[in-house]
Amino acid sequence: MKKYIIGLTLASALTMGMTSCSDFLDEPIRGQQDMANYFTTEEECAKQITGCYNFLDGRDWWQIYKFYNMCNMVTDDEWMGNTTQDPGDYRPAAQFTGNTIDLGNACQNFWQYRYKGITQCNIAINKIPQVTFNDEKYQKRLIAEAKFLRGFYYFDLVKNFGGVPLTLSLKMPSEVQGITRATTEETYAQIEQDFKDAIADLPKKSEYSDADMGRATSGAAKGFLAKAYLYQGKYQEAEPLLQELTCRGAYANGTPEYKLMDDFSKVWNLDYNNGEESLFEIQTSNDTQYSLGERYSVVVGSRDDSGWSWGLPTSDLENAFIKAGDAVRLKYTILHDGQTAVPGDDTWNEDNPYPISASKHKSGRCNMKLYIPVAKRPSPYDAAHNSLNIRLLRYAEVLLMYAEVENALNKDTEAQWALNEVRHRVGLSSVTSTGKTLRDAIRTERRLELALEGTRLDDIRRWKMDDGKTMMEHLMGPNGTFVKYNTQESTDPYETTNQQENSNKGINFQAPRDLLFAIPNSEITMSNGTIKQNVGYQ
Repeated sequence: MKKYIIGLTLASALTMGMTSCSDFLDEPIRGQQDMANYFTTEEECAKQITGCYNFLDGRDWWQIYKFYNMCNMVTDDEWMGNTTQDPGDYRPAAQFTGNTIDLGNACQNFWQYRYKGITQCNIAINKIPQVTFNDEKYQKRLIAEAKFLRGFYYFDLVKNFGGVPLTLSLKMPSEVQGITRATTEETYAQIEQDFKDAIADLPKKSEYSDADMGRATSGAAKGFLAKAYLYQGKYQEAEPLLQELTCRGAYANGTPEYKLMDDFSKVWNLDYNNGEESLFEIQTSNDTQYSLGERYSVVVGSRDDSGWSWGLPTSDLENAFIKAGDAVRLKYTILHDGQTAVPGDDTWNEDNPYPISASKHKSGRCNMKLYIPVAKRPSPYDAAHNSLNIRLLRYAEVLLMYAEVENALNKDTEAQWALNEVRHRVGLSSVTSTGKTLRDAIRTERRLELALEGTRLDDIRRWKMDDGKTMMEHLMGPNGTFVKYNTQESTDPYETTNQQENSNKGINFQAPRDLLFAIPNSEITMSNGTIKQNVGYQ
């Protein structure tokens, strides 16, 4: 079989038949196909789209979830956590060592698998239009799914690396010699176009059958397009998309396709996968035959409870919940050492409290959102078998994006409405402030509502403070508030005494270097140096 470029790494271009719990992904893994003899039927086209979904998570912990977890560790929300083993790839990111090679290596799998996904999407986008379909609408939908996923993959890349090489068709290795990075603006322009194209031909979530639940929808495409606009400060462009999703403004007489779950405890509950709040999730299954589930829950779990304890919540994050009087979200976000009542799991009690031992863990806290009750764990548990879908975009975030956009556009009454919708679900009082005070309240709410869900790093990188510097620059570095808290103020008995992971996390942060990750050195080498490294990395 011919070898095609995947990102800038040579690999087989066609790996068909990825599987998942949704019926549309419920296929056994198939072997490689020769592309010259493929794409002759609707069924083959559908299988190619299934392959495009494969690379959302790569099907185990090390391809994508390791990087997502690392992104949490880079913020004020998490420690590396495990103090009995060498942190390896986590160290250069979480401790801001500035080591270009090590950090690039830590990003290598993520980079490669995002470009593998892009390549699968490019194949679909280029080949499916050449096939005769009985149902043209179905054909357009498949192409739209591929464009949505390609837009999502590029969005994941640009947030973390800045502008990246744009590949929109299959290329042989010789054809990409001398390839360069697109600018951040050019990369975002392609992301915007892919999401716009997807919106036009994707069904609503309510229009899919149960068998197709989990596929990309027009609502998900609108949500991610709005998010891409928001991250660029394009508030005018984001506003109508968010108004449509929330039925505000010109859409005030409509009925929202999505709504908040009635109880925050259901948001990350595996019994409520693809719930009414969900715009897009990575689909999983506990079918152990094909390893279609997630092992992210194991990676972040307590070492005293069959986990690996990589990525533990900080006392700084817990203090944010306490300061806000937010007992509900704290309960369902952070699990504590010695806890005698764990929601949804009667394994733990006064006689058998939950263990997160001080000698093994930097923090006496674990990620409750990814916690799997003992009775619902498949066997073996330490494998990609857990059936908790990973939520990538929720309606609560749509509301908070809308609040942020409206505040930026000086429409504070609308911003208050959206913010308070989220607050009222967890019993918090209404916010009535305006201007910068409201802006800060919205930022705090994003931290609390979306804690440990992978948005914090994006936010602190992009949010500007009153002096024009990013929030990340205020939190990290020798004078950063997060660093000072941990080294001078904290009295947390776990964090202050267990120095196997030093409490000075963030002290080596430097801007602008650490506002982006390093490009994997292997990609620069394979381009013969035409791909340039991010500023500050040597």
